[in-house]
Formats: sequence, structure tokens, C-alpha cells
Amino acid sequence: MRKIFTYGLIILSILLTNCKKEEDDNTLLLTLGALSLSGQNTVTGTTTATGTSTDSSTTTESYSIGGTITGLSGSGLVLQNNSSDDLSIASGATSFTFATSVSSGGAYSVTVKTQATGFQCSVANASGTASANITNVTISCAAITAATWTARSATEENRWRSITYGNGLFVAVSRDGTNRVMTSPDGITWTARSVEESRWNSVTYGNSLFVAVATSGTNRVMTSSDGITWTAQSAAEPNSWNSVTYGNSLFVAVASSGTNRVMTSSDGSTWTAQSAAEANDWNSVTYGNGLFVAVAGSGATNHVMTSPDGTTWTARSVTGDDSWRSVTYGNGLFVAVAANTTNHVMTSSDGSTWTTRTVEASSWRSVTYGNGLFVAVGLGGTNRVMVSSDGTTWATRTVEISEWHSVTYGNGLFVAVAEGDTNRVMTSSD
Repeated sequence: MRKIFTYGLIILSILLTNCKKEEDDNTLLLTLGALSLSGQNTVTGTTTATGTSTDSSTTTESYSIGGTITGLSGSGLVLQNNSSDDLSIASGATSFTFATSVSSGGAYSVTVKTQATGFQCSVANASGTASANITNVTISCAAITAATWTARSATEENRWRSITYGNGLFVAVSRDGTNRVMTSPDGITWTARSVEESRWNSVTYGNSLFVAVATSGTNRVMTSSDGITWTAQSAAEPNSWNSVTYGNSLFVAVASSGTNRVMTSSDGSTWTAQSAAEANDWNSVTYGNGLFVAVAGSGATNHVMTSPDGTTWTARSVTGDDSWRSVTYGNGLFVAVAANTTNHVMTSSDGSTWTTRTVEASSWRSVTYGNGLFVAVGLGGTNRVMVSSDGTTWATRTVEISEWHSVTYGNGLFVAVAEGDTNRVMTSSD
């Protein structure tokens, strides 16, 4: 019995061993199969089948970014997506697609890096998230206007220094000549007006009043409610008053000489001297966005100063030592032009921080804003008019060679006056 029992245990042990081996073999096969499905090439030692498999090799979709273009017949347009991937657009192009696609769910943002020469292009449907090929970005381009200028005859061959528009009338002032004011309802036909013989350098309109200032003479301010009959007024100081503007119910004038190089007046008749930020040659002053901004042609370190009230002024640092001649405000932007040296245009959204712009080198003397356009005129160089819709990209215009010194906008018309040469007025309506 003992032997039989022993033999039975041996047989049972063999059977159990074989069963265990078969189970291990099956487990090994299942494990190898799972590893094969998951793309693995080695066995990790796992000996228990889980009955699942995983595919880790996924493919990320990417989509092209593009759209349509209308109105472009000029060269030089460059687009960007996400501030990179520059794409040059040829004249006459009607569609575009960036070279680099965007991953599914990724953001895109199309902008204009460089405007086409003589054109202003804007972007619609510019940004979003890519979930398919983007084809609805729209680039709309329009030619910058003020392209055609017509020469006009002035009343006298004076050195016309400044022009403004107000109450349906263009008014220009001169530094010399018999009659140093001329007026026109349309910029074409002009009438001489007799005034005191000071060297009138700037004229503005505000609060139903024309106000002019002079660099020399007995009385260096004059006022007129109609542009025809003028009254001499005493300046705060006998300084060389170069420019006058109106804003925030206040006339403000700046000078290039004297102890106090700013003066202010609420009515154009009584003036109060104010201290400038620095004793510079302040050439021009304007008002915009709640701020007076003045620029200088020479002097100390800072050639810009700003004031919220015309009384307290703060010096502002700008790049270079340029001879800034004129400043204006329009479309949320201050724009200044210079007569010489390296930088000829600078722009600022707040009057404090300025960015220089590359334009044709010329002796730019005046800049104005009207009808969605900045227009500057000069008295030297090949092209003496330049225009811009954004203050950054400028296009030159061919006009009569004259010493253009001032430009304004009114009644749908740009009008410029000159110091010398044959025709001393020109107009542009387009």
C-alpha cells in the first residue's frame, strides 16, 4: 500500500507539473502577443495577460492658412502668420497660402508686415483656431490717395509760411509782402487781406476764431473771426513765435527764443507766458488725445515736450538729434516730420514714446491729417509730397518743384502753400 501510495504521489506531481508548464506557456504566448500589438520589440518580464493592447503611434493633422486678396496692383506687400513665416505677395495677386501649416487646434494670426508701395492693405478674418484648411482670410487693398496735385496762383509772391482751414475758409499767412494774409473758400481762388506787417509764421483756427503768431514785429499775435478783418494783439513776450494750435479750449503757441517759450490764451487776445520743458528751438505744436505735443529743431537733449494743459510741460526723449519741423495728430497717432539729418518721420501713440520711420530724404516742413491720410510737404528733394494712411509706410507724390512750407485739409481738399517759385499754392482732392 505504501508503494502504491508513493507511486500515486509521483504521478500526481508529474501531472501537476505538466499543467503548470502548459499554463506558463499560454501566459507567455499571450504576453508576447500583447507586446507585439503595442509595437514593442522586447519582453519586459510581465507574466500575466491583461487581455488589452495600446496603439501609441498617433498622427497630428495640420492645416494650411490662406485666403483672398482684392485691390492690389502694387508691389512690396509682405504678410505674416503668427509674427513669422514671411510671405511676399506679387502685384495683382488674388489669393495666398502660407508655406508653413498650423497643427490642428493651433492658433493662427495673419498680419501685414510691409504695405505695398502706394497701397494700404487691411486684414479681415485674421485670426482663429485651425480645425480645417483656412481659406477665408481676406486682404483688402486700396490705393493711397492725394495722388494728383494742381498748381494754383497765390495773390502775391510772398513767403507763405502757414495755412489753416476753419468756418468754410482757407487762410494763409506770410512773412513778407504787401498783404500778408490771403483767403479762399475753395483753395483755388484767393483774395489778399491787409494786416499788420509782422513776420507771420503760423495760423490756426479754434473756438470760432483765427489766430496767427509771428517771429518778429511790434505785435506778434493777431486774431480774426472771419479771416478778413484782423486785430493785432500783444504776445506774452516778444519771442520768435513759430507755431500756434488750439485744443481743450486753449490756444497754445511755442517759440524758438526768449525766457518763456510757451504762451497760452483762452480767447486769443490775452496771453500768459509759460515755461517750456527745455530752452529749445520749438518749431511746432499740436493737440490730440488730451495732450499738447511740441517738437524742436535744435536745442538741448530732448526735442519733444508734452503737456495735458498747456502749462506744465514734460521733456520727452527721441532717437537722434533731428531738426523736427512739424507735428500733427490723426487716427490715434502723433506724426512728426524733420527737415534734415538721419530720421525724417517719427510716430507716437501717446506723445511720450516715439518710433522713427524710414522715408525719402527731403527737407520736410509740414504735416497734416485729413480724410484718413497723413500728408507731408517739403521744400527740397526730388519728391516734395508724401502720403501715408498709417504714419508708418509712406508714398511720394510728384508735384511742381516749389518751396512747399505748409499743408492743411478742409472741405474735402488738401491745400499747400509755398515760400518761393512760380506757383505758391497747390491742391489735391483725390
